[in-house]
Amino acid sequence: MECDVVVVGAGVAGLAAAATLKEAGKRALVLEASGRIGGRAWTAHPEALGGAWFDMGAIWFHAAERNPLAAIARKAGETLLRSDDMRQERTFVDGRLANDAELADYDGAWARFTAKADELLASGPPDPPFAAVAEHLPGDAWALTVESWEGPVICAVDAADFSLADWRANPLTGSNLLPDGGIGAFVARRLGAGLDIRLNAPVRHIGWDGRVSVETDAGTVHAERCIVTVSTGVLADGVIAFAPKLPEAVEECLAALPMGLAMKVVLRAEGPDRLDLPRHCLLDRRIETSGEPMMIFQCWPFGRDYVQGWIGGGAAWALAREGDAAAADFARAELRRLFGGRVDRLFGARAALVTHWESDPWVRGAYAYARPGWAAARARLAEPLAGGRLIFAGEACHEGLAGTLGGAWESGEKAARLAMQ
Repeated sequence: MECDVVVVGAGVAGLAAAATLKEAGKRALVLEASGRIGGRAWTAHPEALGGAWFDMGAIWFHAAERNPLAAIARKAGETLLRSDDMRQERTFVDGRLANDAELADYDGAWARFTAKADELLASGPPDPPFAAVAEHLPGDAWALTVESWEGPVICAVDAADFSLADWRANPLTGSNLLPDGGIGAFVARRLGAGLDIRLNAPVRHIGWDGRVSVETDAGTVHAERCIVTVSTGVLADGVIAFAPKLPEAVEECLAALPMGLAMKVVLRAEGPDRLDLPRHCLLDRRIETSGEPMMIFQCWPFGRDYVQGWIGGGAAWALAREGDAAAADFARAELRRLFGGRVDRLFGARAALVTHWESDPWVRGAYAYARPGWAAARARLAEPLAGGRLIFAGEACHEGLAGTLGGAWESGEKAARLAMQ
């Protein structure tokens, strides 16, 4: 087949690129390895959860005030739920609810943490590990908790392995909005219409020396340009062969932007006990020891009969290797810290659902993080090759909203504009 631009991957970045090209009158073909669009935005209806909709990956429009997808959703008339307004929070210290003084200190810890980060970036090595912040706040009772939130839970990577400059360049400030019915369902419903998308078409080889040729199991596509939006995990593992080989600078960026892992573990209640918690209740606890894994919980979302735990970084990779039973055991143990034996009476021995993005062959993780010293790798990876013949895009290539659907969309739009120059 012939087209102007072939787009590899029908995640949000690929859909953005194809939509931008189509609007400009270009012929764009999207090749997607899996059987659906949306990538890591995927709403399922698991039987284990009674058929309720459940976002297996991305769940929010982060930083909604500057997130282009929030504007698209509003224009389309979508109902957007304000997650921050719905949520009620409970923080525990040593197995008890935090008191007012502790909560006030916790609230102030985020500003103290950010101020110390800025100080380190201004006066120390150019891009130290994220862990350096808490190390320089030894007397702050909440520094390690903020580190756990911002590192493993939000950015899906342990603090010692993560670029402080990259974290500071990608603040998720502002509102978190959720399309009613799930964010993956929104993507499938609103972002693929009118685009030429071929599912179950994994790309095996991309030739970009001269006119582009993209080989799939169903045949070869020829084009003037190619935009590649698959994850850095897939690219680093050599799933797609390139001829000529990718430049060393690109290979370095892929190595510098590996995939982190975020895992969701869902426990479904087997009795009427709701742990004296309201719906949409967020649970966390103070972390006392560096490197101690933290799982946070959303309890009884939308009045449903389950709690879902989030855990990221090295602890998530370890649980993925150990299996679902180990993940369920860990989640119950974390809840047992807070509620004692009633947890074992309420939840069964098995998890109702455990997400496994690490084993998805077309993703191989959650989203990319930058290693210490490599914050600039995102922009470098997005630089066009061969005069724009080959361009990489996706959440890993965005500065400002890295790791988010909004960042992926803007990266795809930018890649399409570059491909048309």
